[in-house]
Amino acid sequence: MGVLAANPVYCGEAIGTMSDSDQEKLNRQFERLELRLPESMRGFTRWLRKPSSRWVRIPFALLFIAGGLMGFLPVLGLWMLPIGFLLLAQDLPFLRRPTRRALVGVERWWRARKRHGRGGGEPRSTPGAGGGGGAA
Repeated sequence: MGVLAANPVYCGEAIGTMSDSDQEKLNRQFERLELRLPESMRGFTRWLRKPSSRWVRIPFALLFIAGGLMGFLPVLGLWMLPIGFLLLAQDLPFLRRPTRRALVGVERWWRARKRHGRGGGEPRSTPGAGGGGGAA
C-alpha cells in the first residue's frame, strides 16, 4: 500500500487533480460547441452532460461509437465517433485529455481550412460554365 501512495501515478489525489483540470477544459470545449448548436439541441446537450444523466449518456455514447464503426451503412458514419467519445469522456477520466486534444486539433484544422478557402475571395468557377449558350 505504501508503494501505491508514494507513486504519484497511482495516488488518488494526483489523478483527481489531473482529471479535474482535464474535466474543466473538456467542459469549456463542450460549452463552445453548444453555442453552435440550435437552441433545442443546447438544452438536450446540457441535460445529457449533467452527472445525473450518466445512465443515459453512456449508452448513447456506446451507440454513437458503434454507429461510427458502421460507417459503410447509410446515415451512420465516422461523424458519430467523435460524438461518442465526447460523451464517454464525461465519465472516463483517461479519455478526457485525448478527446479534448482531438477536439482542439480538429477545430484548428477546420478554421485553417475555412480561412484557406476564403483566402481567394470568391469560389472558383470555370469561365463559361453553367450558363446559357453564348455566341461562338
